[in-house]
Amino acid sequence: MFQLRWLWNNMKGSRAAYIMALMLSIVCNAMFITSPYFQSKIIDTFISNKNAAENLKTQRGLLWLLLFGMVGFTLLRTALQYACNMYYETASQGMIYRVRTHLFRKIENQDMDFYDRYRTGDLMTRLTGDLEMVRHMVSWVIKGTVESIALFTASVIYFFTIDWKTALCIIAITPSIFVVRRKFSKKARVAYSKVRETSSELNTAAQENISGNRVVKAFAKEDYEIRKFREKDEAYRRSNISAARVWLRYQPMIDMAAGSLSVILLLFGGIFMIKQQLTMGQYVAISGLLWAVSNPMRNMGNYVNDFYRFMASAGKIIEIYYEAPKIVDRSDAFEDKDRLKGEIEFRHVSYSIKGKPILKDLNFKINAGEHVVIMGSTGSGKTSLINLIPRFYDCTEGEVFVDGKNVRMHKLRELRKNISIATQDVLLYSDTIDSNIAFGDSELAEEYVKHCAELAAASEFIDKLPEKYETIVGERGVGLSGGQKQRISLARALAVRPAVLILDDTTSAVDMETESHIQKSLDKRLDFPCTKIIIAQRISSSKNADKIIILENGTIADIGTHEELISREGYYKQIYELQSGINCAAEGEVSADG
Repeated sequence: MFQLRWLWNNMKGSRAAYIMALMLSIVCNAMFITSPYFQSKIIDTFISNKNAAENLKTQRGLLWLLLFGMVGFTLLRTALQYACNMYYETASQGMIYRVRTHLFRKIENQDMDFYDRYRTGDLMTRLTGDLEMVRHMVSWVIKGTVESIALFTASVIYFFTIDWKTALCIIAITPSIFVVRRKFSKKARVAYSKVRETSSELNTAAQENISGNRVVKAFAKEDYEIRKFREKDEAYRRSNISAARVWLRYQPMIDMAAGSLSVILLLFGGIFMIKQQLTMGQYVAISGLLWAVSNPMRNMGNYVNDFYRFMASAGKIIEIYYEAPKIVDRSDAFEDKDRLKGEIEFRHVSYSIKGKPILKDLNFKINAGEHVVIMGSTGSGKTSLINLIPRFYDCTEGEVFVDGKNVRMHKLRELRKNISIATQDVLLYSDTIDSNIAFGDSELAEEYVKHCAELAAASEFIDKLPEKYETIVGERGVGLSGGQKQRISLARALAVRPAVLILDDTTSAVDMETESHIQKSLDKRLDFPCTKIIIAQRISSSKNADKIIILENGTIADIGTHEELISREGYYKQIYELQSGINCAAEGEVSADG
C-alpha cells in the first residue's frame, strides 16, 4: 500500500533502530514460551510424577536449575523489552520529527493559491492529530502486530512440539477470525475516513471562532456560533459512533472465538489426558500459554481498527507532503546580486481565477523611484494587480517586468527581498513591538527600528506603552487599535529598505493628521531610493503622486496626475468632488437660491 511505502521512505535514518526493535519484539515474544516450558518440566518431574519424592531428593540440582531458568529468562525478556521499546520510541519520534519539519517547510513554501484552497484548521489537524496517528502506527500498531504474530507463532509451534492433536484443535478456530477481520476491514475504511473529515471540520470551526472572537462579540453572535460549533461537534460525534458501531459489530465474534479456546482445551485436553496422550505438566503449559493464542486474536481487531485510522490520516498528510508549488524559480532564472532599482512594467497583462477574469489587458510603466497611486472601486482588481509584482500569483496572459526583466526570470527570494508590502489587514506576531518591526531583518539596529517607527508615525504611541518597544503585543496584535497596527505594519515594511514599497490601503484606519505625517515621511524622509505603489481611497494620499492609475472592472480606466484627472470627467473627479465637498456646496447653493 502506498501509505506504508511512504512511511518506510520517511524512516530513513531510523530504519536500523526500527529493524532492531522489530527483531527484539520477535525474540521477546518468542521467549514467553520459556516459563511454561520450565513449569511443565517441574510439574512432570517433581509434582505429578509417581516418583516425584524420589526425584526431589536425587535431582534437587535440576529443580534449582529450572527455577533459576524461569527467573533468568523472565528478567532477560524484561530487559530486552525495555530496549525494544526505547528503539521503537527513538525511531518513531525521529521519523515524526522529520515528517513534521518537512510538512511545515512545504506549507511555508506554497503559493497563495494553496492557502486559498486549504483552511487553517484543516492544516493544523494534519500537523497535529494526523501526524500523531502516524506516530501511533509506527510505535504501537506495527509493534503490536509483529508482537502478536510472533507470540501466536511461537506458541503454536510449541503446542505442536507437545502434542500435534491438541495444537490442531486449538488453531482450528483461527480461520474464522480472519474471515471476520476481512469483513470488518471493508467497512472500517469508509467509517474512519468520515471520522477524519468531521474532525478537520470541527477543528476549522474552532480555529476560526477563536481567532475571530472579537467579531463574534461585536455582533453578539455567540449563540449563533455556538450552534454552528455544536452542529460540527454533533457530526463528529455521529461519525465516531458510526465507526465504533462497525467495530462493536465484529468485536463480539472475535472475543467469542478467542474465548472458545478455553472450552476446546478443557474438552480435548481432558480427553487426551485421560488417554495419557498428554501429561499434567504439558496440559498446564498449554493452559498457561492459551492467552498467547487468544490475545493476538483479540488484539488484531484493535490493530486493524487503528490501521484504518492511520490510512485516513496518512492520506491527508501525503496530500500535503507531495503538494508542489506552481510558482517556483526557473532553472534559467537570473540571480539579482545587486539591489533592484524598482522599475515596473505591465505588458498586456490579464489575470483570471477559475476562468473568471479579474484583470484584463493592463499596460503601464512605473519608473524607478516614482510615487504611484492605484485607485478604483471595490472589486476593480487593485489587490490582484499588486500581487502579480512579487509573484504571489502569476498572470494568465501577458508579462510583468521588474527592472526590465520578466518577474518569472527573477529568483523568487531575491525578488521578494526587494519588495515590501504592508496591507490593510495587518498580522502582528505575539512578540515585542521591536521584533515585529524588525521581522524582515532580525539583525536590525535598535536605533533604526525607532527611526522606522517614527517615519510610520508609530513612535509617539509606542513611547507611551509600559514597556515601549519591548511591549508584547497579543495574538494578531490584540490590544492595539487598527491604526496602531497599520503603523507598525508600515514601519515593518520600511525597515527592510525595499526597492519597491507597496501599501495596500495601509492608512485607512489612521486620522488625517497621522496620514499627512506618513505622506511627508514617504515623500521626503526616506533614506533609501524606493518606488512607492500605494492603493488608496483618499484624495489626500494621491495629490502628490507622480502617476495615478484608475482601475474599473479589471481594466485601466484612466492614468494621469492629480491635476490631469480632476480636469476631466471620470471616477477620480467624482471621488475628488465627493471628498472635497464640492457637490455638497453646490447643492447648498441651489437650495439657498430656491
